[in-house]
Amino acid sequence: MTVGEPVREHPTPVPEPERLGGRYWRFLSASALSNLADGIVKVGLPLVAVAYTRSPALVAGVAIAFSLPWLLFALPAGALADRFDRRRAMLAANTLRAVLVGLLAVAVALDVGSIWLVYVVAFAVGVTETLHDTAGQSILPQLVARDLLPQANGRLGAVERTANAFIGPPLAGFLVAGGVALALAGPAGLWALAVVAMLFVGGRFRVERVTTTSLRADIAEGLRFLWRHRLLRTLALMVGGSNFTTNAALSVLVLYAVGAGSAVGLTEPAYGLLLTALAAGIVVGALTATRLQRLLGRVWTLRVALASWAGLIGVPALTTNPYVIGGVFFGSGVLAAAWDVVTVSLRQRITPDRLLGRVNGAYRLLAWGSVPLGAAAGGLLAELFGLRAVFAVMGVAALLLPFGMLRVTDAAIDAAEREADRPAHR
Repeated sequence: MTVGEPVREHPTPVPEPERLGGRYWRFLSASALSNLADGIVKVGLPLVAVAYTRSPALVAGVAIAFSLPWLLFALPAGALADRFDRRRAMLAANTLRAVLVGLLAVAVALDVGSIWLVYVVAFAVGVTETLHDTAGQSILPQLVARDLLPQANGRLGAVERTANAFIGPPLAGFLVAGGVALALAGPAGLWALAVVAMLFVGGRFRVERVTTTSLRADIAEGLRFLWRHRLLRTLALMVGGSNFTTNAALSVLVLYAVGAGSAVGLTEPAYGLLLTALAAGIVVGALTATRLQRLLGRVWTLRVALASWAGLIGVPALTTNPYVIGGVFFGSGVLAAAWDVVTVSLRQRITPDRLLGRVNGAYRLLAWGSVPLGAAAGGLLAELFGLRAVFAVMGVAALLLPFGMLRVTDAAIDAAEREADRPAHR
């Protein structure tokens, strides 16, 4: 696939990036509505699947259908975010999601749905999510001044997590109680409202192109930039490793924590509260990340965050006290959010705008691609050595990650930002 459109180093959005003004808040509102729909549909679709099958494997397949597109389409989504107007890409993605889930709602209401139709919709929604989220992360430096990226990312992360993790899931349960079709019509309507909100975000967000390139060449250029940039490469490897170890532990946590015969002995509602502690920490961390960064500096914020994940993973191997585990989960969530705000803002600052979509796609491929691998490793370790061994082994492995940050210094970050500010990057 080739195009003969022009490539300049920087896009020329109209109007120029501003302080946290009206366009940012309209963008934030659209993101909140979109993430609320995400939170509902990712809980609601498995509940829809239960109406068609009682097979645990088939019901679990819905989650696989949702996540698989991040492995298959993260790189093309990044390239497309650099080729097309990023705002329009987000509008198209949410419009398609609203139509897909709306049609499934109609099929369910007419009693012509099936588990296979649920799979198709889940996979298609996952594909559109890769484009929407990659374009959304790439558009932010075109919306706000770059010195405000940490603050903008922090507020955006808090809103997204609140909508996706706190409001969406219980609202999904409420909607399902009113009927399966209603549970699908709800997120479809929210995505439609997100489209309306995004229409009011004025400006042009397309990178101008001056050379003829193929989609494959675009993807390869983004991968080369990420791999050759020592700082970004290190951060990408760290987040991939942390997601591998974290998801290995979390994949078996329910078996370790829930039930009278389990090590922790929690009820299902109590287990939900335990996970809520982690989500609450992430929200608090997103709101306080800039203050933590000023207190510790960027490098030490990142190092402490990496070390804290070892605690999150390893604490169940050391104690079965749910209050201690919950406290560690909350603290680790705070630092995990601080990591996200610092690294996302840094990536947005030092990556040329014409490459930002592709670098974000490659970065998130590594981050999300390690999730199923970690879950598989956790299940295998549990089968061979027992549940406690998973937390012990992965906790020790996570302790090694901060050593990978030894060459990441404040001087290295400052140098990368100075390099990005040179005229060659404009």
